[in-house]
Amino acid sequence: MQNYPKIPDLQHEIRMITCYSQLKHEYGAKGVAALLKRAQRELKSVVEELNKLPDSPAVAKREPNDLKGIKALRPKGPRKLWDSFNAKQYRDRLAGAFLGRMAGCTLGAPVEFRTIEHMGNLAKENKIPFPPENYWPRVAEPFELRYNYSPREAYTLAKMNGVPVDDDIVYTLLGLLVVEDHGPGFTVADNGKSWLKYLDYACTAERVALENLKAGVPAVKAAEINNPYCEWIGADIRSDPWGYLAPAWPERAAEMAYNDAYLTHRRNGIYGEMYFSAAIAAAFALNDPMEALQLALSEIPKDCDMARGVKWALEVAPKIKNYRQARDTVEKKFEGMNPVHTINNACLTIFGIAMGGTDFTRVIGETVAMGLDNDCTAATAGSIVGAVVGKGGIPEYWYKPFNNKVHSYLLNNPLFKINDLLKRFETQAVRVWNGE
Repeated sequence: MQNYPKIPDLQHEIRMITCYSQLKHEYGAKGVAALLKRAQRELKSVVEELNKLPDSPAVAKREPNDLKGIKALRPKGPRKLWDSFNAKQYRDRLAGAFLGRMAGCTLGAPVEFRTIEHMGNLAKENKIPFPPENYWPRVAEPFELRYNYSPREAYTLAKMNGVPVDDDIVYTLLGLLVVEDHGPGFTVADNGKSWLKYLDYACTAERVALENLKAGVPAVKAAEINNPYCEWIGADIRSDPWGYLAPAWPERAAEMAYNDAYLTHRRNGIYGEMYFSAAIAAAFALNDPMEALQLALSEIPKDCDMARGVKWALEVAPKIKNYRQARDTVEKKFEGMNPVHTINNACLTIFGIAMGGTDFTRVIGETVAMGLDNDCTAATAGSIVGAVVGKGGIPEYWYKPFNNKVHSYLLNNPLFKINDLLKRFETQAVRVWNGE
């Protein structure tokens, strides 16, 4: 990963333009509107010029966007870990993975992107340990709605009744719906159809792709118009359903992840989803989550930035002792990287799993405490470790408040039953293993 350019404080200049335009208007000055239009034109011009700058051919060669090109650059590795579908092992580990993801996400959601200091102070106010070892008793702004649906207090111990709404969780559900609608061999175009059918709200790259789809842009081009977010974490957080649907078959999980990620992302954004889908799939057949993280490297280009970041994280992980050291190490390594990027958040996920191992509570607690996109990172960590330890390896207090319910903002699908979802995932996983 190369050093980022030093970004000037453009927000300061924009604030000055805004404030001086208001001040001069108050003073009766003429020509304010014309200057504002000029500023807007010039900013748009810079954006257009940035977008037109030619990419490095060398980087493009080692980071292809097509699946055939990606597979050609993979290192050797086991593509399939079971000889046949192991239903008994699958059911327990699926429950662990699913509940683990829901728990990690729900713990991180009310403190998403909050500073370590904020979270530490919140723990003091609640008189609980930090990193947290259970859900927050109280959170800030308890009545504020997240995603216009769940109040923030719904993520707390006292008020939780079902898994509250979160975009990470919605994409886990959406992946299942895509396969139920179009089969395991769904295409990028099929995926786009399901997004238009079920999804009416999205952020960053997903919002761009959804708007492009609604405007009639073909699904295979939806990620390529007005999308500077194409390497952010949005595809990474959609990894889980493909691992659940292709248990012990990391190659197949990564293939389905590709057809999902290509709708919204490119290069390392795609690889992030492929990598974690492969890791989750591998975790169904392994007893060490770190082994799953290592094995999953065999499904992405060996010299891409994502692979480089993961290898670095795996190498330094034994030296990481706590959440603060993890965050400081990542900040130093990836200085200048956007806090919603795939790679820096992936490294935090790896550090959380390395510190906690199969201790589920420590894994998600440490990962949330690291900050950045910590509902996403803790959800992925919980999914991988949950797939290793199964439902029996997760303390009951993490999933008892779910009351067998998952809330969502998917169109015409506001509520799901967890036991029904697990059966539906198994039905589709059998189809995957039957080669459909």
